[in-house]
Amino acid sequence: MTTNAGPTTHVLDNPAWASLSGAHAAFAERAAAPPGAAPSSFPRAARYPSDVSPFAALVDPADPDSWADLRRLVGDGGIAALAGVLTPPDGWETVGSVAGVQLVDTSLRAEPAPEAVRLGPRDVPEILGLIELTKPGPFLPRTVELGTYLGIRHRGRLIAMAGERLRPPGWTEISAVCTHPDHQGRGLATRLVRAVAAGIRERGDVPFLHTAASNTTAIRLYESIGFTLRRRPSFMAVRAPGNTAANFS
Repeated sequence: MTTNAGPTTHVLDNPAWASLSGAHAAFAERAAAPPGAAPSSFPRAARYPSDVSPFAALVDPADPDSWADLRRLVGDGGIAALAGVLTPPDGWETVGSVAGVQLVDTSLRAEPAPEAVRLGPRDVPEILGLIELTKPGPFLPRTVELGTYLGIRHRGRLIAMAGERLRPPGWTEISAVCTHPDHQGRGLATRLVRAVAAGIRERGDVPFLHTAASNTTAIRLYESIGFTLRRRPSFMAVRAPGNTAANFS
């Protein structure tokens, strides 16, 4: 039976949905229930606001009603970014796809980084500049609201950062791990990953993360410090049936 938690066997099989229906429910955008829907029904698709995260999610990628709810949410011709969906139903177009990996903490040494500082909304312009330079993945003007982001500065300039993104129950994703090219090779990213993980562990969660399957250098680093490959999800952008183009959701 499909429930609000989704029908998957592990919460990390569908972490975006688990986040949007749990710790990040306040961010969730959902389409209104269709006419005649039972009062007890709930939308089977949700997404983050477009200035927070590009991701949308389905309660069950095998459920046609979930895709119908997603279409109502993004509109005809609208685009949504999804994770772990391999085959969209007929009428949906895949407009981009990246093979990824999901790694979980199995033996990471988590510890604070005394030189790290908490990043917030005032740091967003500088964060976006570092993200544009290093391209660790999507980061938007309000992504910093999803969790704790830590940075390291050199002579006042932000040179490295890492933080928290998805928060399915019992887990927190480490994301936006990046270092300015002029300061790579000093272990800054590792120190920040350990520091972010320390905060995650303090509240009883387990760290996990995603990266592109092609990013073999990062995968080797993460495995060397205590992460273990769990699964290989895909990340894709899909366009809903219909003729009305929409901005990336």
